[in-house]
Amino acid sequence: DSSGKKEKGPTPEEAIQKLKETEKILIKKQEFLEQKIQQELQTAKKHGTKNKRVWAGSAALQALRRKKRLEQQLAQTDGTLSTLEFQREAIENATTNAEVLRTMELAARGMKKAYQDMDIDKVDELMADITEQQEVAQQISDAISRPVGFGDDVDEDELLEELEELEQEELAQELLNVSDKEEKPPVKLPSVPSTHLPAGPGSIALRMTILGHPRSWSCQWLPVLILLLGTGHEPGVEGVTHYKAGDPVILYVNKVGPYHNPQETYHYYQLPVCCPEKIRHKSLSLGEVLDGDRMAESLYEIRFRENVEKRILCHLQLSSAQVEQLRQAIEELYYFEFVVDDLPIRGFVGYMEESGFLPHSHKIGLWTHLDFHLEFHGDRIIFANVSVRDVKPHSLDGLQPDEFLRLTHTYSVRWSETSVEHRSDRRRGDDGGFFPRTLEIHWLSIINSMVLVFLLVGFVAVILMRVLRNDLARYNLDEETTSGSSGDDFDQGDNGWKIIHTDVFRFPPYRGLLCAVLGVGAQFLALGTGIIVMALLGMFNVHRHGSINSAAILLYALTCCISGYVSSHFYRQIGGERWVWNIILTTSLFSVPFFLTWSVVNSVHWANGSTQALPATTILLLLTVWLLVGFPLTVIGGIFGKNNASSFDAPCRTKNIAREIPSQPWYKSTFIHMTVGGFLPFSAISVELYYIFATVWGREQYTLYGILFFVFAILLSVGACISIALTYFQLSGEDYRWWWRSVLSVGSTGLFIFLYSVFYYARRSNMSGAVQTVEFFGYSLLTGYIFFLMLGTISFFSSLKFIRYIYVNLKMD
Repeated sequence: DSSGKKEKGPTPEEAIQKLKETEKILIKKQEFLEQKIQQELQTAKKHGTKNKRVWAGSAALQALRRKKRLEQQLAQTDGTLSTLEFQREAIENATTNAEVLRTMELAARGMKKAYQDMDIDKVDELMADITEQQEVAQQISDAISRPVGFGDDVDEDELLEELEELEQEELAQELLNVSDKEEKPPVKLPSVPSTHLPAGPGSIALRMTILGHPRSWSCQWLPVLILLLGTGHEPGVEGVTHYKAGDPVILYVNKVGPYHNPQETYHYYQLPVCCPEKIRHKSLSLGEVLDGDRMAESLYEIRFRENVEKRILCHLQLSSAQVEQLRQAIEELYYFEFVVDDLPIRGFVGYMEESGFLPHSHKIGLWTHLDFHLEFHGDRIIFANVSVRDVKPHSLDGLQPDEFLRLTHTYSVRWSETSVEHRSDRRRGDDGGFFPRTLEIHWLSIINSMVLVFLLVGFVAVILMRVLRNDLARYNLDEETTSGSSGDDFDQGDNGWKIIHTDVFRFPPYRGLLCAVLGVGAQFLALGTGIIVMALLGMFNVHRHGSINSAAILLYALTCCISGYVSSHFYRQIGGERWVWNIILTTSLFSVPFFLTWSVVNSVHWANGSTQALPATTILLLLTVWLLVGFPLTVIGGIFGKNNASSFDAPCRTKNIAREIPSQPWYKSTFIHMTVGGFLPFSAISVELYYIFATVWGREQYTLYGILFFVFAILLSVGACISIALTYFQLSGEDYRWWWRSVLSVGSTGLFIFLYSVFYYARRSNMSGAVQTVEFFGYSLLTGYIFFLMLGTISFFSSLKFIRYIYVNLKMD
């Protein structure tokens, strides 16, 4: 070019567009050639000459050559398109890099000029500007790296909390600036309009839908997963909050329910009480949700170390239906539960008085004033309680059907300092005495269990071993004296457990089900031991709600590999071939009965509006944990168990034809063995079982985990000893069907535990109502089933070890 400038070539977009057009033309030519080949072949068929094959072949060959050339051109065109795409991306990256380098060059020039003009007084200003520019650059980088419009949801609750904190800071500043001005009355919170209160039929107390509040406790997936995986705490760590004087202390309202029905709970705002216009819930852990907690912020305004004297909470105007609702709640002894800094405080909703026979008086009153007593040590809250000791209840009697009841709810706050440094250092029962505290070290149960264990172990070790020694000596002596006889003649002269040595290791029917029972039983043995060990290590804080529930779910999911391994390993040892079905049966043996029972219980809770009904998102979370953790670990454990299984270690050869079993006396029947084998382990834990039921189905807080571990070991020891003794008696009667008998004999302890739960419900508790009854018997049935699996597994492996021992020491041909 005469001007010295190079002629500018086409842009990458234009070149790509031109190549695409060329590709379309080549494709059309290829289609045209294919049509022409077909026409020439048809023409060759019509001619019918002798040289038609030669003529048609030459024409088709030329067309095929042209088609081949077109295909090569198409391939070259595709390669060129790919090359141009890569070049375009490279050009765009180079352009971006050039812009970055140009910007850096301008920045370098600016920095150079700034350094030339800078004196020592401007160093601080320059460093501040650099820091600000770095923050701006970081924000720009974050905005570029994060997709626009996704993941930028604003949490309105957090914004409202920040706004309230700013308002509280401004209010505190104004209060500090006040000199001699008169103290203004506290700001009155807006009263709850009566139209927002739930009103239900008078015959159904508190069975209504929750007041349209957002279920934020079940939508926090990430915090729930974190709390699920991190349920443990170091010993002594209480998770308390540190406050400064005047800091706000949030009081959460949690739940209400009948005093004698621990698992029948409802949301506090289902009652016609002081309720904020917008209910904001606290994010809860999985264990807290499973425990029925539904914490929401209240209207109570409490500040650290600031006493309050009879402050108005709200004004209410209740209809006759709402008053009747409160009356029924008070008659059913409804209590409420609040939470302050993870400390539960409880009190009754109202007061009921029954007196006289003729005339009979029935008075019902509602507590409209609450006195909060909080103790602190330094900057931490150690104790919290609520009292109505010096308050008169507001009578709910004598209200006309069309009359409205006007109430004014008030509260007081009293702070006091204590010398107790930690919450766990407080004396038991020193929490206001709302729930009874009677759990102490019960030496009677321990002594009873220890005596029973020593007797059983002594029976097995002395009497049984002595009998075995005599049997082995007699059998081995008989074999030496009759060594010249044949095996059949030798068998015919003997009796007892030696004569069935060719049948004792004959594999039982339903071997897949037996292996599944053993696998799931081993899993629950590991699960129970893990829970008790974690409790002994102090990982369950009594002030942390639902931590044991979360730990149990996590350990169940992780121990599924144990059930798969044990079941598949033993199934392959006894000759099982359908190991896939065995794994499916193993993973369904507990999960299916549990799901069916839980579905019924949860449906009853949901129909009655109880907070024990799990939200949909929590159900999906638990199902996801089982599908992504529990079931895969069962399959992995089953594969490892199948691959590591060896042949069954049987010291005796099994004949092809089974020996006929003689008729057995009544005291060697399966029913008698189940009765004896189940009652003795149950009697070893019967006293301790009362305290466990009082904890699970009552108001106690169990802390004697050392005693629980000792009793658990006693239970397993007694079950193993009883199983060995009953198996020996069965084999002595020439009955070799010990496989299932050993599982059922000691596993029947679960049936005794369920029968005890019926006795506890009828005689030891005051529980009533459909909600509490369905949950109690549903989960008691599952508890008995779990004990059947655990003790049946211990019983079977103890009997197997014992049988292998006696037949190894027996001399046989």
